[in-house]
Amino acid sequence: MNKTELVSAIADKAGLSKADSKAALEAALEAISGALKKEDKVQLLGFGTFAVTEKPAREGINPRTKEKIQIPARKVVKFKAADSLGK
Repeated sequence: MNKTELVSAIADKAGLSKADSKAALEAALEAISGALKKEDKVQLLGFGTFAVTEKPAREGINPRTKEKIQIPARKVVKFKAADSLGK
């Protein structure tokens, strides 16, 4: 499902226009993105949890040259699905 299909599904299920559904989806995504940028956890009951975690620096291998390289530490977003999501 892409963004356009998601907007259509929201419009059908909520009885909204596609323009209102798109605005609501954009607002929700902005709120989630803003919280994650502040490194807050976003917990949606019955759906799952988005959280920012730190990946430590590590050594890797360039597959083309087989040289060892240093991969710097970085922050990544992880999603953990709620148990009820798959049911």
